[in-house]
Amino acid sequence: MIAQLLAAAVALTTAQAPRAAAPPVSLPFPSGDVQTYNIIQWDPNQLPRIYERSDQLPLTDEELTRLSQAGFEPAQLVKMIEERRCACDASADGLIRLKKAGVDKTVLAAVSRHGLAPNRALNLLVTLDFTGESRTAREAFLYFFVDDGDITRVFSANIPELLQRRNTHETMVDRSDIMVARTVRRIQLPGNVPLKTYGPHRVMVVASASPTLTHPSQLTPQERAKAQTYTFDYPRASLQSLCRLTAGYRRDAVLAYKWNFEGSRFECEWN
Repeated sequence: MIAQLLAAAVALTTAQAPRAAAPPVSLPFPSGDVQTYNIIQWDPNQLPRIYERSDQLPLTDEELTRLSQAGFEPAQLVKMIEERRCACDASADGLIRLKKAGVDKTVLAAVSRHGLAPNRALNLLVTLDFTGESRTAREAFLYFFVDDGDITRVFSANIPELLQRRNTHETMVDRSDIMVARTVRRIQLPGNVPLKTYGPHRVMVVASASPTLTHPSQLTPQERAKAQTYTFDYPRASLQSLCRLTAGYRRDAVLAYKWNFEGSRFECEWN
C-alpha cells in the first residue's frame, strides 16, 4: 500500500512539472520572392499513372564516365544509351565535363540526342486522410512550403472548403480491425510543383489557423514547433518525378466535431 502511494505521488509530481519549451524550428527558406498556390484547384486533375519499372535504369553522367574510362568502345556506349537512355546533364556545361573526362564525341552526340529531358517540375500527389466523423478542422489551413533557389513556393489547402464538397478523387477507406471500426475519408489532389533549381530542396508541412501565410516566418511559435520538415534531392533528369505528400487528420478526443492534424509523410520517386 505504501509503495502504491509513493508511486502515485511521483506520478502527480511529474504531471505537474512544467514542460520544457520545444526548440524552435529552423527556417531555411529564402525571404525574398514568394509564389503561392491553392492546391484545391488541383481537384479535377488526373491522378498520375502507376509506373512500371524497366529492368535497367538510365545511365548517369558518372556511370558513363566510368564505362568510358574502363575501356568500353564508343559504339557500345552509344548502343547502351539508345537502349537505356541517359539521365545525364546534356547542357553545354554537362557535355564539356564529359568531354574533359575522356568521353568520345560520338557518345556525346548520343547523350545530346537520347538523354532524358531536364526536369522542369515534379508531379505531386497530395493525399489527405480524415479518420472518424467530424465537421471542421481545428486549424483550418494546411500549408507546405518548398524552397526553390531565391523563391519560396507556398501551397495551401482550405480544409473546411475541401470537406464541404464532393471531390473528384475521393474514396472511403475501411481501416477497421477486430477491436475498432475505422472509416477513413480519403481525398487526393494531384498537381505540379514548378522547380527551377536542381539538387537539395526542403519541404515544410504545417497546419495553421491563418488563411494568408506567404512564408514560414509568419508561423506562430506553436505552429513552428509542430511543423514537419523534409528534404529531397531534385535530379536534373529522371524517368519520372513523382512525390507523394500524405497528411492525416483525426477526430478530436474532446471536441468530437473538430478534426486534429496528426502529421504527414513525404517521399519522392525518380526512377
